Amino acid sequence: MFRVAVATLGCKVNHYESAGIVEELEAQGVSVVPFTSPADLYIVNTCTITAKTDFQSRQLVRRAYKTNPRAAIIVTGCYAQIAPQELAALPGVRMIAGTEIKEKLPGIVRSLTGEGQRIDVGNISLKRTFSGLPVTRLTGQTRAYLKIQDGCNAFCSYCIIPYARGRSRSLPEEDVIRQVHILTEAGHREIVLTGICLGAYGRDLPSPANLLSLLRKTEHHADLDRLRISSLNPMDISDDIIDHLQGSKILCRHLHLSLQSGDDRILGLMRRDYTTVQVADLVSRLQAAIPGIAIGMDVITGFPGEGEEEFQNTLRFIENIRLAYLHVFPYSRRPGTAASSFPDQVMKSVSKERAAILRGIGNQKRTTFNSGFAGKTLSVLVEGTTDKETGWVKGFSDNYVPVLIPEGDPSLANHIVPVTADRMIKEKVVGRIIVTDG
Repeated sequence: MFRVAVATLGCKVNHYESAGIVEELEAQGVSVVPFTSPADLYIVNTCTITAKTDFQSRQLVRRAYKTNPRAAIIVTGCYAQIAPQELAALPGVRMIAGTEIKEKLPGIVRSLTGEGQRIDVGNISLKRTFSGLPVTRLTGQTRAYLKIQDGCNAFCSYCIIPYARGRSRSLPEEDVIRQVHILTEAGHREIVLTGICLGAYGRDLPSPANLLSLLRKTEHHADLDRLRISSLNPMDISDDIIDHLQGSKILCRHLHLSLQSGDDRILGLMRRDYTTVQVADLVSRLQAAIPGIAIGMDVITGFPGEGEEEFQNTLRFIENIRLAYLHVFPYSRRPGTAASSFPDQVMKSVSKERAAILRGIGNQKRTTFNSGFAGKTLSVLVEGTTDKETGWVKGFSDNYVPVLIPEGDPSLANHIVPVTADRMIKEKVVGRIIVTDG
């Protein structure tokens, strides 16, 4: 039987697309094996958000070649779209497939015979249709990702993704609802709506649509326990979205905001469309409207022009705002972006040092937020895997608190159970299931 192995780096959208490739391959009778196993063909779905992910992508290609030097290797994803020649030079690579070709890979894999190399990378900025390969079930996951939007029109000065993913494109609302039904019928209790620029959802569709209208229709038409929204830009969260989140029966009390900096001058250089005052006000309104909401943020350190004063402004902003967690990334210079040619580039060592400081604060905030639920009841979706350190059953509450359940049974996987939070182990809550009569 023809064997294919798939490895994926990067965001939820990438992982969703890989799941679609795997599902279609299996439907064709292809044996999909672990990436560490010998295979006839390897697919590496790459990320290029930072220089580190570029390196990791190249390492995966080299690992595949080492596992089976006779196998064909297809490299796809954002790095393949941006730098096809770099990847074509690696041993064993038989095809570089641009972003728009990714959905066609299941029909291509068996045709890669002979010794030639194929580079199929088009102008992604011209693509206006939403990619295919819908997923009917994400094997091994209780939470299912659902890609509803692709591409980005923002062109922030530091970001390569619009050049790798193209313009914003949306899955029509009726197709989103159909996919939600399919995933819930497959047994998923929670669905995570994902996209490259999720707040831009619907702006490209012929019929008027936006994220709020989609959320309303999903809640009205879908029999779903939980719906979670992935990352949003702060200005994409309107008062109407806050009102809907406040009254929703299925939307999780969890939002992840792409802050990027706590200094207004740096935000301007980044081409972000908000100020720190606007973000602080948004967070205050969210927390007042939705008690217990988990708010996380992305922050970049070492952006060109970030001196000590600008970093201290970011530091103070993060220290003074109530957050559930923080994701911190040292700035990575991406060729082709506006910021790559900016003056006052920050030394990598300084950027990493600042990132470490912010990560320390982020860890403190995560512990403070999670420990604030001691003695309270949390609604926990139990995952199919156990905690690596303790071996206990684990899960997440609707507001993204990680919960360990020592007396929990693995048969509880994919069930939502009420748990009383008792104590903490590191940043995780340890709780006990509330047993009700009947």
